Amino acid sequence: MIKALLYSITIVFLSGTFNPVAAQTKQVSANSSKGDVKFLDDITIDVAATSTMAEPLAINSKSARVTIVAPVNKESIVSSTPEIEAAQTIQFKYALLLDTEVEMIKNATLFKLIDEWLGTRYRLGGTAKSGIDCSALMQVLFSSFYGLSLPRTAREQFNLCHKISRTELREGDLVFFNTTGGISHVGMYLQNNKFIHASSSGVAISDLFDDYWMRRFRGVGRIDATPSSSIMSRP
Repeated sequence: MIKALLYSITIVFLSGTFNPVAAQTKQVSANSSKGDVKFLDDITIDVAATSTMAEPLAINSKSARVTIVAPVNKESIVSSTPEIEAAQTIQFKYALLLDTEVEMIKNATLFKLIDEWLGTRYRLGGTAKSGIDCSALMQVLFSSFYGLSLPRTAREQFNLCHKISRTELREGDLVFFNTTGGISHVGMYLQNNKFIHASSSGVAISDLFDDYWMRRFRGVGRIDATPSSSIMSRP
């Protein structure tokens, strides 16, 4: 009889025991139903770059900081140098002047040389930065960039060239005009119908299809000779 009584009391006590886990679960559910959901505070995210594939998400429980490891392709990182920046500036400038795409300005060295002379005033018989004429400018460009020595006058340069069709024009070809009688003016073809020359208004870039130049156009020449051993010094 006593054993049965003790057994009954034990059952009643166990059935009424407070369960803190269950109570906490009920409280969270109640709060969620009211829309009052709390998140962890003071969580920061760091992105760490490595050369390998991303590792699993790492959480430091003490400081509640989340670190995401992201892959980086080292080959895509190019260090910027003054030389690269200067080349890019030249490419953008002459892409605008030639009305072409930036990626079409491939010979940055040539355009840097041209840029040094662009705007130089015209002077008949001149060969220096203080003043230069059309044939002397060709001498400077060919000597400095191609390592070729050209004769002094536009007519002599015309006679030296291998004559080609205008449809075959490429960078470095010479274009000739009659401005004062015969072959009296010369320029260097660049691209997109544009050429560099020393005009009466100074060293400039013009378009072959401008009416003035179309009416005076006389032909295209290409220098097929190998670089000369007698290189003219730059003015």
